[in-house]
Amino acid sequence: MPHTLWTSKEIAEATGGNANGKWSVKGISIDSREVQAGDLFVALKDQRDGHDFIPKAVELGASGCLVSQENMDVANVCVDDTLKGLEKLGLAARARSKAIHAAITGSVGKTSAKEMIAQIFRSKGKAHWNVKSFNNHFGVPLTLARMPRDTKRAIFEIGMNTPGEIGPRSDMVRPQIAIVTKIAGAHLEGMGTIEAVADEKSDIFSGLEVNGVAVLPREDAFFDYMKARAFDLQPKAQLLSFGGKESGADACLLTFEADGDVSRGTADILGEVVAFEVNAIGAHWGMNAVLAILVGRLSGLTAQEAADGLKGYVPPAGRGGAQKLKLPVGEITLLDDSYNANPESMRAGLAALGQRKGRKIAVLGEMRELGRDAQQLHADLKEPLLAAGVSEVYLAGEGMLPLRNCFSDQKNEPRIFWASTAKELLLMVNKSLIFGDVVLIKGSNASGIGEIAKTLKNQAVEPEERNDQMSTMKIGGA
Repeated sequence: MPHTLWTSKEIAEATGGNANGKWSVKGISIDSREVQAGDLFVALKDQRDGHDFIPKAVELGASGCLVSQENMDVANVCVDDTLKGLEKLGLAARARSKAIHAAITGSVGKTSAKEMIAQIFRSKGKAHWNVKSFNNHFGVPLTLARMPRDTKRAIFEIGMNTPGEIGPRSDMVRPQIAIVTKIAGAHLEGMGTIEAVADEKSDIFSGLEVNGVAVLPREDAFFDYMKARAFDLQPKAQLLSFGGKESGADACLLTFEADGDVSRGTADILGEVVAFEVNAIGAHWGMNAVLAILVGRLSGLTAQEAADGLKGYVPPAGRGGAQKLKLPVGEITLLDDSYNANPESMRAGLAALGQRKGRKIAVLGEMRELGRDAQQLHADLKEPLLAAGVSEVYLAGEGMLPLRNCFSDQKNEPRIFWASTAKELLLMVNKSLIFGDVVLIKGSNASGIGEIAKTLKNQAVEPEERNDQMSTMKIGGA
């Protein structure tokens, strides 16, 4: 049975609230639909008021609730503001923890690298990490507050959309290891310039503990800038870097080769050469692995122990993992990288597609939040598509028109198909697929492109199941 996470007395003391009785919880939820027996349900006020869902949470087995309305007829701790109460609970969890804490951010790769680090941490003791991409104003304190007392190692993902978001969350986590994966053109609509992105991402070092380690990508154009920012924010930091074989980094990727759906590589980690293996294809996975192994080494493992912990790693859902689907036309390989997209991750996804055997199909949704250069950034995807040897390209959304208009009907170019919505595009994709195709699906969440991946997966189940599931599918918000 899980140990007690918090007692009502501890919650009240941490949040400054008032508890109505003695009770305890084993977990925490902010979504009434996901409440497990023994949870604390935090009634946040966001687009909807969480207090309206307290009866549902209690019905599902919540042991108590964090509320901001008095005289409620449920076990609760009442505070002035439930989000601030959750933040205080997270700070209390951090204060009582003796674990090694790492925090990670970056324009690309942070969720995938976080999952790699979490897998390494789990291989050698009690570990804790953000589930899904809980990396924002409620996700970080929630992840902290969920951290068990006996955690040995923890990794926290910290994200942003606008200035001023990362620093306060780093201050909450107070990591001994703080990491930036890479600076790229993401969230430019909210940030304005890539220089502003680099500045905001560097705020991950705001909460870095004295004598903690700052980890940076050695080949990044903003390496020197971020190095200076790291020492400004934590003068007693140790700085380490990761990069390619010729980068001069402290952790270097030496080799990385694909073999079917598995890639094997070697890396030099602080002078120790190790071998590793991951169930993923694409050069960016090799660099993510080097970073993860370095963090494992910094957490107290040997480099080879950390490398061994990666064996069997599979990308998170929607992050580019390969899946064989048996469709009516025959078996295809689906590369579902539909969780999100920016120019850098698009290039990486297309390069990974180019390494696969079979007819290559790219199904791309428009990239959002790119600001004033959005049209050019979409058009710039032409060269990566050509380099990958893509046979057919399916584009969804008005934002993809600049890319469509870059192509002509020349023999050395792929066939181009465009639709205003992912729902319309699905019909075109379905008509085109043949046995042996390798299909990359990638785009921003708001493009709806992920629904094409879901529908293809549903079409691959048994017929009697498929009919039920397809009747409830919603494409592109329809």
